Amino acid sequence: MAERPDQAGEGSAGQSIEGIQTTFSSRELIYPSIVAFLAWVVCVYDYIMFGTLLPKMADDFGWATATSTAIATIVSVGTFFVAILVGPMIDYVGRKRSLIITTAGTGLSSLLTGLTPAALAAPFLSIVRAISGLGYSEQAVNTTYLNELYGNRKSRGFVYAFVQGGWPIGVLLASAFTALLLGTVGWRGVFMLATIPALIVAALGFRLRESPRFLAMQRVRQLEKENQHEEAVEFGRHFDIDVHHVEETTLQQIFEPDIRRHTIFLALAFLTNWIGIQVFAVLGTTVLTEGKGVSFGSALTVLIVSNAAAYIGYLCHGFVGDRIGRRLTIAGGWVISGLAYTLMLFGPSSQGFVLTMYTIGLFFIIGPYAALLFFMGESFPTRVRGTGASFVNAMGPIGAISGGALLTAFLTLTGDNMVLAAFLSGALATVLSGLLMLGTRDVKDPSEAEVTGGSTA
Repeated sequence: MAERPDQAGEGSAGQSIEGIQTTFSSRELIYPSIVAFLAWVVCVYDYIMFGTLLPKMADDFGWATATSTAIATIVSVGTFFVAILVGPMIDYVGRKRSLIITTAGTGLSSLLTGLTPAALAAPFLSIVRAISGLGYSEQAVNTTYLNELYGNRKSRGFVYAFVQGGWPIGVLLASAFTALLLGTVGWRGVFMLATIPALIVAALGFRLRESPRFLAMQRVRQLEKENQHEEAVEFGRHFDIDVHHVEETTLQQIFEPDIRRHTIFLALAFLTNWIGIQVFAVLGTTVLTEGKGVSFGSALTVLIVSNAAAYIGYLCHGFVGDRIGRRLTIAGGWVISGLAYTLMLFGPSSQGFVLTMYTIGLFFIIGPYAALLFFMGESFPTRVRGTGASFVNAMGPIGAISGGALLTAFLTLTGDNMVLAAFLSGALATVLSGLLMLGTRDVKDPSEAEVTGGSTA
């Protein structure tokens, strides 16, 4: 029998099993980490740019605010469905190819947005911007792919935090380039120029190696198709790969009894946390100015504070997650965030106190996403790692829609009391998301996800 791969991930580089290289040196991991980081940056760039430029597009097309809001909502729903489909693509087409497709798809989304025909702008954008769901889902590709390359390295979560840090960097680049280029090339030109870096990064993806666990899973599925079940089970054991339910679609598998509870709790935690993010991060300026009478002076200040807090938070939570476990790190961070926002809302209205609590809240609501994304990858077995991560990730747009709707509803119910409405819709949802995390599987090692409590027969 062939030896199992080195689960520590730090053994001799180049070790192979059944012709598949299973261990990599740190040097060999630099290139895929950089490409994954760049892919996430360009995907975030496109994703954020639509929201940034939507008011300008609305002016050009003569849309009322209600029309813009409706289109943004339709795009979010479309993003959800595209994100759901990305999961099976990761698991069946491959991690490497999925990174290329999601990044190139982002470039296509930017290009088509720039070419929007004025006569059909609303329906055209509703469809085309849904393609940006590919870019939004690129982070699910990253967590699946890098989880399987990093193996069980002690600092894998901290290293991944640098990759996930592409979000605040992408946000800042989108804002900066929009400010620099909008007056020269217009919103169409800004979108079309964004196509270039996306296609360059997609091209870099062709030099990536495929994940060894995906290659092994391909072989398992092939053996199952050939009715060689015992051989498939034995081959899977060489790689510590669980082969339960492989005859079913991956979307069916994530709701099988062995991981159903984990899927549901993780998805609900992600969704409710995005409600909090929508209220305090996306609509944070409104909450602060109308609820606490505080002004940052400019939207740029809000942007800098939130994204600086996010990036530092990513690194800190990535580091802590490696030491005390990612599930506890995420749950604790989100509960602290919800409490900080509650103190901000009901505490003194002095600018120093409010901004301090707001920054702490942002640090602990956004920072845990570095640990969360990596946890999403390591907590699902290889056979559904991409589908599980993508399904959970797809809850984000639904949470965002729900957050805006809940805030509006509570404002109506409380007579436009922003403090109470933000607490009921955002702060409570943030605390709840942390508590829901405690219902997920406590996985501290990638191989633990493969043990699902059933027979492989």
